[in-house]
Amino acid sequence: MPDSLLLNGKKFYYDEIRDYSFRNSIPLNGYEAKTLEFCRNWLNGIQEFPLHTSGSTGEPKPITLSRKQLEVSAARTLKVLNLKKGDRMLVCLNTEFIAGIMMLVRGFEGELEMIIVEPISNPLALVPKEEKIDFASFVPMQLQIILQEMPDAVERLDQMKAILVGGAPVSFTLQRDLQQLQTPVYLTYGMTETASHIALRLINGPKAAEYFEVLDNIEIGQDSRGCLTIKADVTNNELIITNDIVELLTTTRFRWVGRADNTINTGGVKVQSEKVEIAVAEAFATMDTPPRFFVASEPDELLGERIVLVVEGKPLPAEHEQALMQAMGNLLSKFEMPKQFIYRKKFYETSTGKINKQKTMHS
Repeated sequence: MPDSLLLNGKKFYYDEIRDYSFRNSIPLNGYEAKTLEFCRNWLNGIQEFPLHTSGSTGEPKPITLSRKQLEVSAARTLKVLNLKKGDRMLVCLNTEFIAGIMMLVRGFEGELEMIIVEPISNPLALVPKEEKIDFASFVPMQLQIILQEMPDAVERLDQMKAILVGGAPVSFTLQRDLQQLQTPVYLTYGMTETASHIALRLINGPKAAEYFEVLDNIEIGQDSRGCLTIKADVTNNELIITNDIVELLTTTRFRWVGRADNTINTGGVKVQSEKVEIAVAEAFATMDTPPRFFVASEPDELLGERIVLVVEGKPLPAEHEQALMQAMGNLLSKFEMPKQFIYRKKFYETSTGKINKQKTMHS
């Protein structure tokens, strides 16, 4: 079993973490202190962990998860990804939230060698090239920047057994770029209330799937709105009703359609904004550096709601807008088409790096 971890290049032994005996000898920044505080609580057998939801669809909410919920979640991931004792993992997600916390738990429970770095946009740049990594989890932006900025990105990523990506939608461009990797890349589905992911979708290679496959012994269903329901030991055997509209394919497979609160009723036609965003991403993929964007709605006297496209950065030239509209028109019906481009200099983000659509729209 590993007896230490690396945090921002500093070595901390589990014994000293457990006793907090390193505090006077090693200077810590705030992120390091919070990370080590969780590690200390885990190593000391704490049974309950207060957390906050990510806040991507509203204000972050406090929630408490039991040690058992975190343990069974970690065990499933270790099993499905075939991770073994002594494998080396990169922890580069924010350890104040469930995605980063669960990476730490997987490290402890799987007896993996942990290399922990700050959750920056290119975390692989903080890892010496000679350090072979077997497993990592990224947000889409991190993977995109690694592939764009590092000449040896494919070589380094292909040394891994598996890569997880989640926390935000994977763009058309990123999914295309990931096809050059041999290492399987899995898109995750989950939330704080389910102790991170309960389902995975392979998004690269010849066996890439259009659906999520739930992990062992997770019960899924649908409510009257067509939204996914989840019940398992990771939910403390309580029924979790999500806000995610899904197409249920089997008892273990589902296709994600979009969020119920992202359904736009325009002229009596219900349009899922995620479908429009896929078409926008494909249209933007022809640009060298596509801007960030999201699809939203505004009140409209005639239609009730009208679809708008919110773009980050300077306004595009009129001919660019026209070309993009034409490309989208090949993929969307007239009801699904954005009626206007809206520009925001900078998008607001949640504490986990997701776009805060509401705040951005009303800024």
